[in-house]
Amino acid sequence: MFIQTESTPNPATLKFLPGQTVLEAGTADFPAPDTAGKSPLATRVFAVDGVTGVFFGHDFVTVTKADGIEWNHIKPAILGAVMEHFQSGAPVMEGEADSHGGHAAHDGEDAEIVGQIKTLLDTRVRPAVAQDGGDITFHGFDRGVVYLHMQGACAGCPSSTLTLKMGIENLLRHYIPEVVEVRPVAV
Repeated sequence: MFIQTESTPNPATLKFLPGQTVLEAGTADFPAPDTAGKSPLATRVFAVDGVTGVFFGHDFVTVTKADGIEWNHIKPAILGAVMEHFQSGAPVMEGEADSHGGHAAHDGEDAEIVGQIKTLLDTRVRPAVAQDGGDITFHGFDRGVVYLHMQGACAGCPSSTLTLKMGIENLLRHYIPEVVEVRPVAV
């Protein structure tokens, strides 16, 4: 098994490509070791000293390291953990997979606008940020403000504010006049 790595715009996060499917659908975010209980793979990666976050996409795993830790010190151990997991035949996730694509549910008077927001996120934004090892999901909409949750390489990325304001906000405002602002949320 050969695992490729790619840098991301977030210097604290590295993207690992095992050359096979990680998740059939959706994404999974583990922002801390105590959140990895449903994933044998995330648990194994968190066992590497210095790992502070793990995120799964369709065909990649992104790993976030602690400040002060150098990639050349922990990358071999992470590669070993990912390789051992896939060779073991253990599942990546135990239990039910996320069925709503990571977006928060929203009904009510703004349901049509929210549907348009989710469609634009799914078709224009999420594929692009997945290339950088992250994901952005809908969290809420209130009086013209769209709240988005940034995951994986996007969480804590120095360029995430620019991505939100100049990229996603401009895109949503262009197609949906009711959108006036985009803000990040921490979940």
